[in-house]
Amino acid sequence: MTSSSPGSSAVLERQGTTQRYPQARVIVLDDDVNTFQHVVDCLRKIIPGMSEDNAWNLANRIDGHGAAEVWCGPLEQAELYHQQLQSEGLTMAPLERC
Repeated sequence: MTSSSPGSSAVLERQGTTQRYPQARVIVLDDDVNTFQHVVDCLRKIIPGMSEDNAWNLANRIDGHGAAEVWCGPLEQAELYHQQLQSEGLTMAPLERC
């Protein structure tokens, strides 16, 4: 039997399990409602660091391929960008894990 001295406390060791934070892709779908300019304006307003050239390239890809990934990163940010783009009237695919 083991005994401990008064006032001492047991120290539990933490297991070294590292889990990667979930990542998600934000995908805009083509539709017959939004103009190229509206898509570009929304992307530039909502996605940090989005240049005008990149936004136009993505708008063309959305039109030509039916969809384009406009951002990929941490799930919480992806949820925010997805919701903001959707509230601007863009047609959004469900979030996908990266």
